[in-house]
Amino acid sequence: MSPDVDLTVPLPGPRPVRTALLGLDHRLFEAVAARHWPGGDRVLPRLSRSANHGVLWFAAAAALAASRTPRARRAAVRGLASLGVASLTINTLGKRSVRRPRPVLDPVPLVRQLKRQPITTSFPSGHAASAAAFATGVALESPAWGAAVAPVAAAVAASRVYTGVHFPSDVLAGAALGVGAAFAVRGLVPTRAQLIPPARPVAEVPALSGGEGLVMVANLGSGTSERVRALCDALPLAEVIEAEPADVPAELEKAAGRARVLGVCGGDGTVNAAASVALRHGLPLAVLPGGTLNHFAYDLGVEDVRALCRALERGEGVRVDVGRFTSGRLDGIFLNTFSLGVYPELVRERERFSHRIGGWPAGVLAAVRVLRADRHPLRAEVGGRTRPLWLLFAGNGTYHRMGLAPGRRLDLADGRLDVRVVHGGSRPALRLLSAAFAGPLTRSPAHAAVRVGRLRLAGVAPGTLLAYDGEVTETEGDVTVEKLPEALTVYRPLT
Repeated sequence: MSPDVDLTVPLPGPRPVRTALLGLDHRLFEAVAARHWPGGDRVLPRLSRSANHGVLWFAAAAALAASRTPRARRAAVRGLASLGVASLTINTLGKRSVRRPRPVLDPVPLVRQLKRQPITTSFPSGHAASAAAFATGVALESPAWGAAVAPVAAAVAASRVYTGVHFPSDVLAGAALGVGAAFAVRGLVPTRAQLIPPARPVAEVPALSGGEGLVMVANLGSGTSERVRALCDALPLAEVIEAEPADVPAELEKAAGRARVLGVCGGDGTVNAAASVALRHGLPLAVLPGGTLNHFAYDLGVEDVRALCRALERGEGVRVDVGRFTSGRLDGIFLNTFSLGVYPELVRERERFSHRIGGWPAGVLAAVRVLRADRHPLRAEVGGRTRPLWLLFAGNGTYHRMGLAPGRRLDLADGRLDVRVVHGGSRPALRLLSAAFAGPLTRSPAHAAVRVGRLRLAGVAPGTLLAYDGEVTETEGDVTVEKLPEALTVYRPLT
């Protein structure tokens, strides 16, 4: 008896289903090898090589980002994130779990065969997984761009069988894994469509055919020229005024005197100024995002010129809440957030250095300077007791977190202020991070969160910095923050 043979180990029994599937897989592979697709011998091998190490998909993502639309940029990022998850799964689990040899190349014509044959195991196909993950990730964020990418992804997957480096089942398994990776990424970071609030309460607003009756003020400091041109092309009867940042408030007041609908294109600070004017004049507001973050417009569901024009011409709008703050003679509104403490200090410090070293370096330097200070930036009476605070934040509406995504509002007319307080003490950075990762209704020694309709802060020293919608000013003593339910009418598509 040979010592290399162990007769005590039972031989595997017949597996008719597995055998039949493998036989079908081989027959399909040979059928593809026997086919001659027009142009395939020249195009598909090159396409297959271009997808090595994800080069093709990185190039596609760069092309999407170059379109300079928010949705295309998000689609590119989501596609690459999905590709990364799929590649990681293939390399750590897929290739090591099933040690399947590559197909024999005898049936494949030499002109199709790759010059450099892969040496990893055959199951599943990494190229197919990457292609499916990228295309699915793009489609989940932007169906239109997904439809453009899908044929290329399908061709890459098919090329792996056509060039003889994979069996059909390898490609199908890889594609399924890639699609699953894209949906896994969506579970962690929801798409914009999942975060758009319901279109309610519906408001009666005039339908503006061709934009007639719309007077839009665009802030030149926000770099809005491209969007303004697109708006003029879509709504030729609208009046558009491009103004320097210092002239925006005055131009808004003039526009309100002759407008049927007041429009604004700029960042959140510019939108805040326009909302104040619209409230005083009783006008509906049309918001075209033109800043860096555009929190209000995106939470509202208006992302680009096409969405706003559709709402204007159809006469579709909703009513939203407005936050209001008062401190002595100081009176203002906020559409997004109001804060006291660390954040206004950070903004002030950042503005001191941003013109010299740039925005991001100035932000880092400001954070270091503020968090290393040996004093708390805010003292206020909360619950009848005066205490030091690192931060008091009040959101106009409840901010929710979905997966790993930043907080977003799913209802702009809930009648509530989302109040977060970070208590004073040592290690401010740790306290702020714990508050940032906490849910909307939590309490701890470091922070607290409640939802209220009105908030009064006593004991606030005059001159304390206050931030609202990215703008900074100084308090004049005690501060009152309240909601104005459904006070502002804005345009947005209802579907």
